[in-house]
Amino acid sequence: MVPTGTRKRSVILVSLLGAVLITVTIALNISWIVVNWQTWLLLLVGIVSFAVLIVGLALNTGFLIREIRRSEQHDAFIHAVTHELKTPLASIGLYLQTLRQRDVDRPKQHEFIDIMRADADRLQSTIDQILLAGKTSATRRVVKPTDVDIRDVVTECLQLAGQRHHLVNGELRFFSQVPDTEEIIVPGDREEILAAVSNLIDNAIKYSRQEVSVEVGLARLGARRVVVSVRDRGVGITRDELKHIFRRFYRIPEPLSARVHGTGLGLSIVNAVARRHRGRADATSGGAGKGSTFTLEMPLKRS
Repeated sequence: MVPTGTRKRSVILVSLLGAVLITVTIALNISWIVVNWQTWLLLLVGIVSFAVLIVGLALNTGFLIREIRRSEQHDAFIHAVTHELKTPLASIGLYLQTLRQRDVDRPKQHEFIDIMRADADRLQSTIDQILLAGKTSATRRVVKPTDVDIRDVVTECLQLAGQRHHLVNGELRFFSQVPDTEEIIVPGDREEILAAVSNLIDNAIKYSRQEVSVEVGLARLGARRVVVSVRDRGVGITRDELKHIFRRFYRIPEPLSARVHGTGLGLSIVNAVARRHRGRADATSGGAGKGSTFTLEMPLKRS
């Protein structure tokens, strides 16, 4: 969400700019009356005033457009978060009511409990995303970095994603161009890196078609950097959408994102984590229906 202080500063700046434009307009009219006999001076004042007016109007328009976009993103985020919180809560409440009012046999009880646990995990995931988004936007660098083994992080993320999405038939595949005997250590925050890799894998699964096929790769980039890549064969991303894909609250418009839950924070968190670890996040795609590849690049620990 846009900080209140930022909104106030923008409003004050736009107000000051409007006052300056009004002052310039009045000064131009007065100068026309007072110095109309000096043609060259009038021409100079007119040119300068005209340039100031044009620049001022352009800046004012830019501020207004930016504020409108932020307001739209804020509304979309509130709607998405409300849906992500309300839907699982309603589901949990419905199953609890059923268990209380009806005599349900034990196998059915276990089924209901599993569904409620999945809804609870969804709630926890949404809350974690919001908290992490606030954390990664608060500071630019990791305060107290620790040694993080990227291979262990990727392995853990694959296991969690397989359990969460019930993928047990090889839908998730891992390949590494780095020998197993070689450590891949990154100085940073393990929780943040784990969340970033998990977001990439979950995103690839959610935007896959009916048949999930995701490949997660690990490779060195030169001698001092490591790259985690996540490739899917899903709905793909158009060239225009690639320009905005890492923005906060941004979601791919329908029909590509139809029936895909989310808050629009996942990829922005990946980008923020990459920057906090002096790395970068990137996305490529052949277009709609041609799958996508996301990469998370970070510097290795210096020996």
